Amino acid sequence: MIIRLENSNDWFEVENLTREAFWNVYRPGCTEHLVVHNFRTHPAFVSELSFVAEEENSRKIIAHIMYCKATILSDSGEQKEILMFGPVSVLPEFQRCGIGRKIIDYSLQKAKELGYGAVAITGNPEYYHRFGFQSGSKFHIYYADLPRNEEAPFFMIKELLEGYLAGIVGKIIEPDAYSVSDEDVEEFDLKFSPKIKEKRPGQLV
Repeated sequence: MIIRLENSNDWFEVENLTREAFWNVYRPGCTEHLVVHNFRTHPAFVSELSFVAEEENSRKIIAHIMYCKATILSDSGEQKEILMFGPVSVLPEFQRCGIGRKIIDYSLQKAKELGYGAVAITGNPEYYHRFGFQSGSKFHIYYADLPRNEEAPFFMIKELLEGYLAGIVGKIIEPDAYSVSDEDVEEFDLKFSPKIKEKRPGQLV
């Protein structure tokens, strides 16, 4: 497997990969492929941390990860930059083979080398604790406007530079590109091969 920076020639293949990876997982159909598409022209997008993984022999793209900049707004009004990553996409036939872990580890190291201080993620704590992510509340950083006395285990942070978030109490403000409308998703889906949407147990929507 080869991990390299994504380029513009990869965009449609990556968006289709993302659609395949998330289709019917969290909702009937998915929205993640449009999120990836929208971020490419968004000021928060960090192109230096948008990586693809290729199968070495075929050069087929089998995984992708992207990062963006978000803001920690402290209770005192201070703003602190932080990274977020996701979606992380692996083609279904290559899932549960350690590829996701490899591209996450690789990109986190690159983010540290570029001087970024911390990374936030929303996802499965059982999975992301393996990478050193901890609940945001341990850093006194909370998810948006959720009540602070209620644990939000899906929101996690990893410091890349020790002490980067020391002394800050506040909330994260995510880039607006993570939000997409159902109407926009339906229109965007017309660019891809038809797929059947299914309601499955465990979906969030």
